[in-house]
Amino acid sequence: MGTVNIDVAYVAHLARLKVTQEEVEAFGGQLDGVLRHIEALTRLDLAGIEPTAHAAPIHNVFRADQPRPSIPPSEALSNAPLAANDLFITPKIVE
Repeated sequence: MGTVNIDVAYVAHLARLKVTQEEVEAFGGQLDGVLRHIEALTRLDLAGIEPTAHAAPIHNVFRADQPRPSIPPSEALSNAPLAANDLFITPKIVE
C-alpha cells in the first residue's frame, strides 16, 4: 500500500466514509495525478506575474441594494406552525 493510498484511507476515515480497497486504489491514483500536476506547477518561473483570484477580470455583478416593498409579516407567517410577535417560533435544539 503506497503513501497516497494511506492518505486516502486516512481521509476517508476522518470523513467517516466507508471505502473499499478498490476505491482507495482508484482515488489514490487520482490523487497521485493531482499531486504530480501540482508539483509540476511549483517548478514554473512565476517572477513578475501578479497573483489573481480569477482567470479573467471580474467586477461586482450584483445589483445595487435598494429597499423595496416586501410581503407583510402576517402573510409571511401565515403557514408557520407557531408564531408570536411577528416572529417564527422554532423548537430549541441544543446538543
